[in-house]
Amino acid sequence: MAEGGLGQTGTPVANADPIRIVPVSPIDDIAAPAHGAPAPPPPKLTYRGGPLLSAVEVFTVFWGPAWATTPQTALAQSLNEFFDFVLTSALLDQLAEYSVPGAAIGHGRRTGSVTITTPQLGSSISDAAIQQALQQEISSNHAFPPPGPNTLYFIYMPPGVSVVQGGSRSCQAFCGYHNNVGGSTFYAVMPFPGCGGCTGGLTAIEALTSTSSHELCEAITDPIPGEGWYDDTHGEIGDICAWKTKVLGAYTVQLEWSNKANACV
Repeated sequence: MAEGGLGQTGTPVANADPIRIVPVSPIDDIAAPAHGAPAPPPPKLTYRGGPLLSAVEVFTVFWGPAWATTPQTALAQSLNEFFDFVLTSALLDQLAEYSVPGAAIGHGRRTGSVTITTPQLGSSISDAAIQQALQQEISSNHAFPPPGPNTLYFIYMPPGVSVVQGGSRSCQAFCGYHNNVGGSTFYAVMPFPGCGGCTGGLTAIEALTSTSSHELCEAITDPIPGEGWYDDTHGEIGDICAWKTKVLGAYTVQLEWSNKANACV
């Protein structure tokens, strides 16, 4: 889908590229059609032939000095512990139905974590600037693993920094997204949930694990948005079930669409 842009006043307009984002809460279930309009088809993900992250390797990046101070340090530790759990959990098991020949989706692992303080962040940052910084860190910071067919960089922003992607701004249109650079470097961006639309009535850690699970499952099954498992009407595996959550172990995660069950599970 085409990306959104800026309105005549220079403010971000509604995101026209929803396939890679966690929308703000609350959202309605699949909307009823306008009077006289045909009902949309029911959700069904179809495989478009692109890569899958069959044994995902998550590397967490906490950007900004705030992550080295209380309470953000404890939050970062909790997020790393979340990945250590969820990457070998039933959430990954349920994605096995989206395996394809040569790419059997199984468990993953967290390969490491780093806190960076440069480039220094302002009050907002664009996705293009995030891509540039990520590529710079990969090339110059030996703490970063090189890109690989299963590598997924999860980038967490500190409080007070908004992200602009596809012409829209975090906390106004989205709460997280995943993307790629050149079809070979895969990453997710998680702005800090500093607004009601990105907490959905949850605590900060619950909101972050929920939105992180959304983007994790989408990045595994559709790492190049629209080229893996995708539905032209309803989007990716997490979009269909956005802000529908369950507790898995000690963590809040989002339900994900199952073609097999024909439901969010």
